[in-house]
Amino acid sequence: MKLRVPIAVAGLLALSLTGCSSGAGGSAQDAGGMTTLKVGTIGLSSDAALQIGIDKGFFKDEKLSIQVSTVANPPAGIAAAQSGQLALTYAPSIPVINAISQGVPLKVVAAADGYEPSGEQPKDLAKVDDTGLFVPKGSSITSAKDLDGKTIAVPARKAQLEVTISQVIKDAGGDPSSVKWMVLDFASAVQALKTGRVDAAALVSPFTAEAATDGATLLSSPGVAFFKEGAVGLYVAGASTAQSQTPALEAFQRGIYKANAYCNAHLAECQQVGADLTKQPLSVIQSGGVTYWPTTVASEDLSRVNTQLVQLGFLTKPVNLDNVILK
Repeated sequence: MKLRVPIAVAGLLALSLTGCSSGAGGSAQDAGGMTTLKVGTIGLSSDAALQIGIDKGFFKDEKLSIQVSTVANPPAGIAAAQSGQLALTYAPSIPVINAISQGVPLKVVAAADGYEPSGEQPKDLAKVDDTGLFVPKGSSITSAKDLDGKTIAVPARKAQLEVTISQVIKDAGGDPSSVKWMVLDFASAVQALKTGRVDAAALVSPFTAEAATDGATLLSSPGVAFFKEGAVGLYVAGASTAQSQTPALEAFQRGIYKANAYCNAHLAECQQVGADLTKQPLSVIQSGGVTYWPTTVASEDLSRVNTQLVQLGFLTKPVNLDNVILK
């Protein structure tokens, strides 16, 4: 997942929709047979594929008109999808599985972003992961195991960066439960690294580049270390929408996968679209991990996360994911 904005602040269930008209809900069909789907996003550069699908007519070919709405964070989007205000919304697999564990009925329709197959990834994982775990310049910490009992800055508790870093520490032989987690926004976390207020900080691009410029050391790329490969960001629908609008969701799946394949084959073009969407310089987009857009969601993409959430103690038992993926 390409965290170009501080999405890990997700934790609020309050809904905040921009550009989403009131009325009949997340989908509607006109007299000409075109179905309009309202799709929620959180403003990532990987949204480029969705925009490409609109601009290149991939959705129009499927008789779909896409209305893009901005939601405050993944839980807000999930709430809107569950209620039918949105037909689909973007959410990473961790909040999706958490929502399902709390009884929220969801259907995974398609992949939005993720990591290429592990055998095709470069040795420098920072090139595919724009999240990073940094330690201050001159720190004696050289391994994630050294973080036992240390203070780590994260943007929110029990959210994606805490989960992925906990896995990194566990894999290194450390004890994530001993960590003192400090909630700081990314800009404050960079400053806290410089002053020694924290022993490590979880950052996303472009704050990773800022920390590196200050002399901080990249200890781990926790995103790809946790998810390994495959789909991470997902387009999900509420169960009622999935039941009543199955043909339209299948059409969306076909359209977005055409767009995802296009972006993988035309990276520079889609990076520029991502820069335009997020209003960030192209150089910032290019400095982070290279976005990969999967063209399928494998059951392993979800089951692997499900298992790790239990092993780390974020879930008490595995979530039933049978038939959660729209085939």
